[in-house]
Amino acid sequence: MFGKLFGRGGERPAADPHALPAPRRTKNGVYTLRALGDVRVLALLQAAEAGDWAAVRTALAPFDLGRDHAVLGELADLDGVQDWIGRAVEEDKEHRATALLISGARHVVWGWEARTRASAVDVTPEQWRVFRERLHIAEEQLLEAAELRPEWVAPWRRLLTSGRGISRGRAVNETRLDAALRRDPLDLETHVEWVSYLQPRWNGEPGEALAFARAAFAGAPDGHRLGCVVAYAHIEDWVESSRKNCLITPEIQDELMDAAERSILHPDYERRPGWRHDFNVFAMALSLASERIALPSVFRELGGAYTTWPWRYMAEPEKMYARARRNA
Repeated sequence: MFGKLFGRGGERPAADPHALPAPRRTKNGVYTLRALGDVRVLALLQAAEAGDWAAVRTALAPFDLGRDHAVLGELADLDGVQDWIGRAVEEDKEHRATALLISGARHVVWGWEARTRASAVDVTPEQWRVFRERLHIAEEQLLEAAELRPEWVAPWRRLLTSGRGISRGRAVNETRLDAALRRDPLDLETHVEWVSYLQPRWNGEPGEALAFARAAFAGAPDGHRLGCVVAYAHIEDWVESSRKNCLITPEIQDELMDAAERSILHPDYERRPGWRHDFNVFAMALSLASERIALPSVFRELGGAYTTWPWRYMAEPEKMYARARRNA
C-alpha cells in the first residue's frame, strides 16, 4: 500500500512548486481547500473577483480551460463573474470562445443557485423561472463555445448539467455525452455527471449508474483518476437509499479499496490542481463503507484539506468530514 501511495520506490511525490500553504487550521485539524490549493488558480480567481478580463486571460495561460474542469469550476462557482463576463463575450472577439465557456459555466451554476438544493416540490414558481432562464442562456453560450472550439470537452460536460436541469430528454443528453466522450473517452467529470443523470431521482433505474461507472473504470489505465467515478456512484447509491448503512458490505469495501489503489493511490496517478477533490470523493465513499485499509492513507494525504463536494450531500458536511477523518 505505502509503496503504491508514495511512488514506485516508496518515496513521496515531489513537492508542488505551485502549492498554496495550508491556512491556520481549526481545532479539529480541518481546513476548506481554497483555489484548488494552487497559487496560479488563486491569482486567476483574484483577477476574476476584480472583473479584470485581461488579467484573467493572463492567469489562464498555464491551463487548458477547454479540458480543465477543476479550474473552470472555480470560475463558475465565483459569485460576481456573471456581472462582467458578458462584456468580454461581446467585446473580445479573439477570446470569445473562452469568455462564452466561462459565462455558460457560470450561468449553469447561477441557475442552480436560484433553484436552490430544495426538493422540487419546495421550489417556488419564481425560482423555477429564473432557473430555466439562466440555463437557457448557458446552453446558447456553451453551444457556441463548442462550435468555435470543436476540440473542447468542457462545453459538452456543462451541457449535460444544463440538459438535466431543463429536462432535454435522454436522446439529447446521450448525444451530448457521446460528444464529450469522443473528445476524451476517459474524462472523469463527464462520467460523474452521467452517473448523476442515471440516478432514479432524475432519469435512471436502480443499479444503472453503478454499472456504467464500473464499465468505464474497467477500461481505464492504472493510475487514472477515473476510479473516482466508482466511488461517486456508491455515494449516489447511498444518497438514494433509505438505509444509511447500505454501503457497509465486504464486497463494496473491497471494490472501493481496489478502485482507490488502482487510481488515486497508484504511483502513476497525477496530482494536478484539484487532486484533493479526487481524494475527498474516495474519503467520503470509503468512510460510508466503513473501510479501514485504504481510508487512513487517503486522509493522511489530504492533511485535513476539505472540499465541499461531495460532502455537501450530508447535513453538516465539514463536521462529518472531521468525524470521518478522526475515526479513520
